[in-house]
Formats: sequence, C-alpha cells, structure tokens
Amino acid sequence: MVVLNKIYTRTGDAGETALGNGTRVAKHSPRVTAYGTVDEVNATFGLARLHATGEVAQQIARIQNDLFDLGADLCRPDMEKDAEAEYTPLRMTDAQTDRLEREIDAMNDALEPLRSFILPGGSALSAHLHLCRTVTRRAERLTMELATLENVNPAAVRYLNRLSDWCFCAARIANDDGREDILWKPGANR
Repeated sequence: MVVLNKIYTRTGDAGETALGNGTRVAKHSPRVTAYGTVDEVNATFGLARLHATGEVAQQIARIQNDLFDLGADLCRPDMEKDAEAEYTPLRMTDAQTDRLEREIDAMNDALEPLRSFILPGGSALSAHLHLCRTVTRRAERLTMELATLENVNPAAVRYLNRLSDWCFCAARIANDDGREDILWKPGANR
C-alpha cells in the first residue's frame, strides 16, 4: 500500500531520483525515461476516458491500472534479485497482454478491413485514442532501448506492443465502427 504524507521531498532537486529498489539514478536515465513515458501514456488515457462510456470506459480503467503496474515493473531493476527483495516486486504478466488480445479480437470482428491508412481524428474519443497509440509507441521504443542496456521484463514489452494495437482498434470503434474513419488520400494536396 502506498502512503503519501508529503508530496515534495527535495531529494530530487539535484537531478536524481530513486528507483523502486532505492537506487538513485539521474532523472534522465533510460529507465526513468521509459517509466516516465508510461506515466505519460496513462495521462493520455485519462483524457480519452473523459469521452468514453460503457465497456470502453471500463476497459480504459483496467488499462490505466495496468499502466501503473507497468511503471512499477519498470522502476524496479534487477529482476534476477526479485527473490531477495523485502516484498515481492510487481511485474507485468502475460495474462494482462492476453486480455488486451481478447479485446482487440472482439473489436476487430466489428470492423471492416482497411483499404487505406487512416488519419488520426474523427470523434473526440477516437482522436484521443490515436494520441494514446502514438505515445504508447514512444514508450515501447524507449522501453526497448532500455532493454538493450538492462534487463527488462519481456511481458512489459509485449504489453506495450499490444496496447498500441488496442488503441488503434478502439479508435476505429469510436468512429462508428470505422465508418467515420478519415482515410488518407496519398498525394491529395500536391
């Protein structure tokens, strides 16, 4: 359980922050950049959720919770030392990605195949979900970059990869099951 009695600590004033295992690192370290971008993804989902109702709103709420799990996973290095930790570190699981895949499959069943790329936009929810998709892709790239330097949970990488696919399908669903998608017209403004 997290208890925050005081929001500012002044411990980061010199440009460092603490990871989940207590190690102090630069705020611009690849690990902090990766989980900081996951936090940004979560904020974009918060905006999307303002426009969502029903099942999509519930799915977004689950995703936002998953994204906190993902941030907790990424802020805790040295997976090989998890057994030595004071408490069991929170790690992403394949079950979380499996759930996204089931949701993607269900959404995709309602969509006609694409015959063109689509432009981000349409409804407010769709536009926000496209923003979620692009920020998720950035988080994925930064997490992959981190994985070239340090050990990263493969389930975390898979989750981010699938989440951007989820966003794409959900954005199309939000555009009247793709009927209101804005199609790219190559060279239209030459």
